[in-house]
Amino acid sequence: MTSLLKSGYYPLVLDTAEFTALQVARNDRVLQITLTRPELSNRFDETLHDEFVRVLEGLREETDVRSILLGSEGKVFSAGGDFEFIRAANEDADRRRRTTEGARRLINALVALPQPVVIALQGAAIGLGATIALAGDVIVASRNASLADSHVRIGLGAGDGGCLVWPAAAGMVRARRHLLTGDPLDAETAYALGLVTDLVDDPGEVLTEARGIARRIADLPPLAVQGTKRALNRLTQQRAEEVMETALSYEEATLASSDVLEGIAAFKGRRQGQYQGR
Repeated sequence: MTSLLKSGYYPLVLDTAEFTALQVARNDRVLQITLTRPELSNRFDETLHDEFVRVLEGLREETDVRSILLGSEGKVFSAGGDFEFIRAANEDADRRRRTTEGARRLINALVALPQPVVIALQGAAIGLGATIALAGDVIVASRNASLADSHVRIGLGAGDGGCLVWPAAAGMVRARRHLLTGDPLDAETAYALGLVTDLVDDPGEVLTEARGIARRIADLPPLAVQGTKRALNRLTQQRAEEVMETALSYEEATLASSDVLEGIAAFKGRRQGQYQGR
């Protein structure tokens, strides 16, 4: 099968000792990935981005893993991109290119996984966090959770997958509404619209419910499940071939803009930004 984005993958021995920003734990045929930096709202800085991609790419070779459970510690699922990571990319063209390649590898890894992914959404998923959540096959959310792609609010094009997963999950009109404003979507509305598949009342119930679904999937006939998943992946890959390179090019361009620095400063200062379009 042709890869939608030209980047290779590297076999990974799933050893928890290798990671500092996440944990990997195997329970029979279910592999649980947990983002483990709640003090940073599980933001995707260079460390987490690299470790997460390495795990996903390695799982393509883990034939004994039949389902994946993805959750996180703390009140926030993931606050998305790290501001210092973005500032560094703004100042350095080589880092911007590496950032774009990293996003390319991440999306490629997500849409190539043969195992179904169950997302345990106990809190807000923002930016890249929302992209990863919406790329899952099952999304279990608590009523207090929310989804938001806030790229435009800090001066970035939604290049790391938002323009791929939001239209697929929400429909084009609703996706345009939220990608072009950055406004959040609460879990109850997301459930009613079909972006969230399972809704529970309390954040503490999310992981238990998600783990049960991941277990049920893992106990099903693996050839049938993975064949179905690979067929669904092909639909996503075809759409990615249409949109991802364009989205990535706009994100890389906006990473170099003065607006992104103003967007970060405005967000931190809780004020309205003054944008120049350059």
